Amino acid sequence: MRWTLKPKPAEEKIKLLAEALKVEEFVATLLVQRGIETYEEARLFFRPTLADLHNPFLMKDMDKAVERIELAIENGENILVFGDYDVDGTTAVSLVSSYLKTYYPNVATYIPDRYDEGYGISFKGIDYADDNGFSLIIALDCGIKSIDHVAYAKEKNIDFIICDHHRPGASLPEAVAVLDPKREDCSYPYDELCGCGIGFKLIQALGENRNQTIEDLTSYLDLVATAIAADIVPMTGENRIMAYFGLQVINADPRPGIKALVHQVKKKTLDITDVVFIIAPRINAAGRIKHGNHAVELLSEFDFEQAQQFASEIEAYNSERKDLDKQITKEALGQILENNEEKRFTTVVFQENWHKGVIGIVASRLIETYYRPTLVFTKSGDKYAASARSVKGFDVYNALEACSEHLEQFGGHMYAAGMTLKEENYLAFKNAFEREVERTIHPDMLTPEISIDAEIELSDVTPKLIRILKQFEPYGPQNMTPVFVTKNVNDTGYAQQLGAENEHLKLFVRQINSEGMAAIGFGLGIKIELTKNKKPFDAVYCIDENEWNGKTTIQLRLKDIN
Repeated sequence: MRWTLKPKPAEEKIKLLAEALKVEEFVATLLVQRGIETYEEARLFFRPTLADLHNPFLMKDMDKAVERIELAIENGENILVFGDYDVDGTTAVSLVSSYLKTYYPNVATYIPDRYDEGYGISFKGIDYADDNGFSLIIALDCGIKSIDHVAYAKEKNIDFIICDHHRPGASLPEAVAVLDPKREDCSYPYDELCGCGIGFKLIQALGENRNQTIEDLTSYLDLVATAIAADIVPMTGENRIMAYFGLQVINADPRPGIKALVHQVKKKTLDITDVVFIIAPRINAAGRIKHGNHAVELLSEFDFEQAQQFASEIEAYNSERKDLDKQITKEALGQILENNEEKRFTTVVFQENWHKGVIGIVASRLIETYYRPTLVFTKSGDKYAASARSVKGFDVYNALEACSEHLEQFGGHMYAAGMTLKEENYLAFKNAFEREVERTIHPDMLTPEISIDAEIELSDVTPKLIRILKQFEPYGPQNMTPVFVTKNVNDTGYAQQLGAENEHLKLFVRQINSEGMAAIGFGLGIKIELTKNKKPFDAVYCIDENEWNGKTTIQLRLKDIN
């Protein structure tokens, strides 16, 4: 692990903000590191309001999208809401379809089959629309590069509205409207929305036509918060506002589908981490193992008993997903050793019977062992299909673009992407990708980095600090949980390894002139020797509250020790 202490911002900025907010300079430092330098920016950060969401009509083509939907309703047309099979896509489809159905019945949904149709808009989906009398398709979380598909639909007199957040190509599909803040001619003030977030902006615009206020739409924010958490978009601006209020909905009055997923969780209040590790994987499991339609059914269901039935089926898919990714990860690690590829700049592995639904998870697992850009391929029809994952700071999308002559198609963003290629091009692509990454990656990016916000003493870790840090939530990219380093701490003699394979480390640490404090280090069991005989060591950690038997105590969640 590479420890990097973030540069301390300019003293003048820290002092001005500390005075304006009447907080300690240490807290002001954490805020300035997050780009918050004024009283007004701090107000938006600590006291988000729905009124701070932007006017949806600032988004390019929003007026055209609303006009076409209203025309479809006026003419009694059938509307098909189409979306990707992952969390972002299925939540977006559930959101837009359930909203439209509150006042218009001729609405249906379509999720492509991951195995039969692959990612994004499919010709099969367009044929389905044609066969069943749909004249308008609203595509969510996909479509920005579907030029041929939209042209094909046009020949069949089917109009498209594209709602996407991925990077556009050189030209846009000839849809009635293309809603994507990342298109160059769109001046919308915030361009980091997820697909479900763009779906929410669409219903916000439709709602204005019906004299609805933003408060009338807050019940949909449980879906948006789930998509924001799962899609790893920046937790800034509108994303942070929608996640903040979406979490309130999840904790107070979630839709039956989400309630059914979390009703057995013992925690009273769920945070964004719980959404990432409890809700999102289960929604994803439907599209990975069976079909994304199961997730849409769950999230659109308003009878709790029926939702519980759907949730139990999805729980079974999630258990199967866990078993598969464990087995495939083991096989992929074996392949790397067998091919003597431990020292490469990339991981590219293939086996034709690996389950396509979990190769993205496996790519992330492999990065935990070999920290480098990773692609996991499997057979999909007569092609090879892969999921790509990257390491901090490296743009895997750009690397794929540089090797695109070997690919049939690809799409995604900086840290995650998908692609297909012909079998005969696999080795040429694998070698080209290795050369491109070797040429462009900085050597430091091949070592995992812990980015540290500040050095503090254990005596600084107080209930007051915990209260302040709680107001920094929800956490996510560009607003990560603060990480601290404390030097010269000692274990008080209670160090022990935990877990079936002694993989975790439990300590009780202190400094001179400080009280002792519990600490837990997941995956750090191997470092127990550093703590023996009360030897001093340095610790990097986040601060947690640990609930046990109704009692809450402060706990350090160790990220590393040296």
